[in-house]
Amino acid sequence: MSTTLSDRDTIAAIATPPGIGGIGIVRVSGPSVPKIACALLGHLPVARYAHFSRFRSVDGSTLDQGLALYFPSPHSFTGEHVLELHGHGGPVVLDTLLQAVFAHGARPAHPGEFSERAFLNGKLDLAQAEAVADLIESASVEAARAALRSLEGEFSKRVQAITDQLIALRLHIEAALDFPEEEINFLADENLSTQAQQLTDQINALRAATRQGQLLHDGMTVVLAGRPNAGKSSLLNALTQRDSAIVSAVPGTTRDVLRERIQIDGLPLHVLDTAGLRESTDAIESEGVRRAHAAMQRADRVLLVIDDSEEVESGVQALLAQLPGNVRVTLVRNKIDRSGRAPGLVALIAGRAEMAISAQDGRGLDALRAHLKECMGFQVVGEGTFSARRRHLEAIESARVHLSAALVQLKVQRGELAAEELRHAQQALDEITGKFTSDDLLGRIFSSFCIGK
Repeated sequence: MSTTLSDRDTIAAIATPPGIGGIGIVRVSGPSVPKIACALLGHLPVARYAHFSRFRSVDGSTLDQGLALYFPSPHSFTGEHVLELHGHGGPVVLDTLLQAVFAHGARPAHPGEFSERAFLNGKLDLAQAEAVADLIESASVEAARAALRSLEGEFSKRVQAITDQLIALRLHIEAALDFPEEEINFLADENLSTQAQQLTDQINALRAATRQGQLLHDGMTVVLAGRPNAGKSSLLNALTQRDSAIVSAVPGTTRDVLRERIQIDGLPLHVLDTAGLRESTDAIESEGVRRAHAAMQRADRVLLVIDDSEEVESGVQALLAQLPGNVRVTLVRNKIDRSGRAPGLVALIAGRAEMAISAQDGRGLDALRAHLKECMGFQVVGEGTFSARRRHLEAIESARVHLSAALVQLKVQRGELAAEELRHAQQALDEITGKFTSDDLLGRIFSSFCIGK
């Protein structure tokens, strides 16, 4: 059950990152903000004006000086009274100021609690609230732009447009069910099936756009696997463009999983370099091989790196046999600077690509990067791309499944079942914006936010 503004606690937190900086911000939200402002500043600031003030402790001594901004309810980020104190960015100064706010009745904010209150007070829907965190965590310009479009409501508007059409179709079917004595069979109307099919097409388009947004948020995980000295670490260094891994002619140099994050045209790519695949009596190396297999099980794609100047075809097949059966594999023929093979795509066999590269001189690396984007279905970010998360994809897929089931029921004129499937589809889409959600889901979402947001 929702609570009113007067029923809620007043919360406070430092809204700037930890460390030393020129400016630090303490944010306060809740019904006690006017009282706290008068106690700390000696007056209640004029709304939405920056006031230069001295920030005072409980005993009246000056703690710091800076700018105070007051946003009265409901015209604030959270929809509650909000006070922001912009002081000097030293951790001791900010903590002392925060403790003074607590002394006047506020409590520490939980992670994401400011954004959660904005959602509960109707200032943001759930997709927009998640976009706030995505914007803060953006690892590229493209991801930041996509998050901003979601924050401005582009994703929510597309979801709502489809939801409205679902509701209209469902109401039409239920109206037909309410008048069974009519001689006209409304369920036999071809327009109903046509509308359902059009909605399916729109959901498929939304799913494709959401997939792009989810890739910008989560990226993909690629594991470099292969025999010792195949050039996995050299390939990692070439992709990251720095000496991330030790490269040595001594076999078995890499014994653990080395993780690096890079970007390809704004797409986050998590690259894992693993121990060489071979039998070993060394306990540490054997553990490294075990971890390599575990990493491959969780990967979006495995790049199986082989030494093209030495590996024979039977050896390649033996390596492929060692890989998990459910993993997608790209065979990377490395060291073409020695073998003389032309760079780029070598073959596409049963859906498995073979790429020829030289991690040493860089030939074929652009083709490999393009292949990685293609195999994940990633496209160049456009103006219609918005940030999204895996849960959004799952909700859209659920809506698509229920809508397909409704279409089947319509064709055999089972109106009650069709209407029920449409209700489930609508419910799935409502989970995206938070119109239909659970407290447990809200807890999982907002607990991943930073404290001051």
